[in-house]
Amino acid sequence: MDIDVAFKKRRSRYDLSKKASVSDQKITAMVQELLKHTPSPYNAQQQRAVVLLSENHDALWEIVLNTLKKETSEKQFEKTKKKIAGFANSYGTILFFNDQPTLERLHEKFPKYKDQFSLWFDQSQGMFQYAVWTRLASLGMGASLQHYNPLIDQAVHDYFEIPSTWKLEAQMPFGIPTELPKDKSFIDIEERFKLKK
Repeated sequence: MDIDVAFKKRRSRYDLSKKASVSDQKITAMVQELLKHTPSPYNAQQQRAVVLLSENHDALWEIVLNTLKKETSEKQFEKTKKKIAGFANSYGTILFFNDQPTLERLHEKFPKYKDQFSLWFDQSQGMFQYAVWTRLASLGMGASLQHYNPLIDQAVHDYFEIPSTWKLEAQMPFGIPTELPKDKSFIDIEERFKLKK
């Protein structure tokens, strides 16, 4: 798929099935390649990723559901349960992390920029997430970006044996969409863009 088409096809998709358009090996290789080549401040390479498939994918959303059950009212939980079931019904989930010792080393090495590194880490993490999301779209799959951290952090680290130094940033359920996306509205581009010659 042409990259310009992939940019346009990348949307928040919640109508996902437990199907993928490519093999697990190709999904894994794709995430690894994007992890390797996504920019990071001072080439820190602090981004980390975990791909959850099959029972591990299901286990994540069970963790989310059980955690939210303790945090929401009974009435609100019925709505929440339906939403989480939609994520669980997707093919897999990618977990995105930042490595905290890398941040601390940069603080020590470049104290003048200490207050900026968290922002720069967030920016490079966003680039990584966007690259993965767009690549999934190019392969005919949909995804959405979820943020149940920090509520689920400890349970996720314990269950999946994630290094304690990896800070969970986002969760991306993905799979083949089951419906056409709704039309998206756009603010007039002239309100958002200027060209100065």
